[in-house]
Amino acid sequence: MSRMAKLELDGKSYELPIVEGTEKELAIDISSLRAQTGYITLDDGYGNTGSCSSAITFIDGDKGVLRYRGIPIEEIAGKSSFVETAWLVIFGHLPTIEDRERFSGLLTESSRLDESMRKHFEGFPPNGHPMAILSAMINALSTHEPVVIDDDRDLEEAAARLMSKVRTIAAASYKASVGEPIVYPRYDMKYVENFLHMMFSVPYRDYEPTPEVSAALNLFLALHADHEQNCSTSTVRMVASSQANMFASCSAGVCALWGPLHGGANVAVIEMLEQIRESGMPVSEYVAKVKDKQSGIKLMGFGHRVYRNFDPRSKILRKAADDLLASMKIHDPLLDLAQELADVALSDDYFVERKLYPNVDFYSGTILRAIGIPLNMFTVMFAIGRMPGWIANWKEIHDDPKGRIYRPRQVYVGHTGEHWMPREERHYDEED
Repeated sequence: MSRMAKLELDGKSYELPIVEGTEKELAIDISSLRAQTGYITLDDGYGNTGSCSSAITFIDGDKGVLRYRGIPIEEIAGKSSFVETAWLVIFGHLPTIEDRERFSGLLTESSRLDESMRKHFEGFPPNGHPMAILSAMINALSTHEPVVIDDDRDLEEAAARLMSKVRTIAAASYKASVGEPIVYPRYDMKYVENFLHMMFSVPYRDYEPTPEVSAALNLFLALHADHEQNCSTSTVRMVASSQANMFASCSAGVCALWGPLHGGANVAVIEMLEQIRESGMPVSEYVAKVKDKQSGIKLMGFGHRVYRNFDPRSKILRKAADDLLASMKIHDPLLDLAQELADVALSDDYFVERKLYPNVDFYSGTILRAIGIPLNMFTVMFAIGRMPGWIANWKEIHDDPKGRIYRPRQVYVGHTGEHWMPREERHYDEED
């Protein structure tokens, strides 16, 4: 017999079902609340609202746990490539050898853009932000791709086309922004290596990434493949619930990710480090100002909305960043400053007591900077990594025969009893 929660309201008692997830998460099912009582719930920002049931990703923020399809992120980071991780996230299980080879082949074959799409890049201004170009071009892909998906084989092909072409679009948008010719993909390169080739090769010199650079970027993408119902993923599901196609839904995800409070957080970390360096302020002094609430100075890249412990991805990326910098023999004052800042904050009781630990954005910016990715491409890299999670969430909506269009409610707090007024009578005080 299922457990029930009791609600006392206006002298009446109501029973609401208690739902338990496979990881013992508990939720009160209020889907019938309005029909039974006439009331809705108000949860600004959805901080306590479960918008769906999902089998993709599990997070325990108190314990610092992240799992894709039940597999700990630590195991994925040590054993899986981005392509294999993408398959796992989208289809719910690790690929067989045949699955892996077929999907890799589809990614390779799908990397080229239709020549008519390449002309779109000429229409964007040279200083156009790559995220704006990425969103527009992903949406435009739906005009070139079949949008009817009947089974997993159709989805596999569509997912491969989107995942493959998104890196081609990203690299092309970067090339357009710096006035360099767009580089064609190569069919003898793996996923990450091909992207780096398109980003950094020029007609007179091919870029050949080192194994260390390829491994670091592979890891970065795999760690960003999904992260439960964040802003951009929820946006993808919202758009998908209207039965919009996969390309349109993921294009909306790009727009949501663009915001500085979401995908732009690693950009804010680098900008903070640059400000500290330019000011000449000692790190200890900057940290002291952060603790002074009157100063208005924030420590970017620390703490997380979900995690009340270490972000498990940050632990993995810190080691990866150390290994990458050592292998590249890089001495970048900004990266040294990042390491010093992390060490000072982690030894300060103020941050430890508040569980403000470095998050994934703190170290991801370090890795991208070391590889040579420009600052305005940081969020684009996040989008490439998050694409499998968006596709997987679109698939959950698409496959649900009982799915309905998302339609949140609201509590209206505007004017009442107003009437239309002729133009000549419309005189308003400044306070109005």
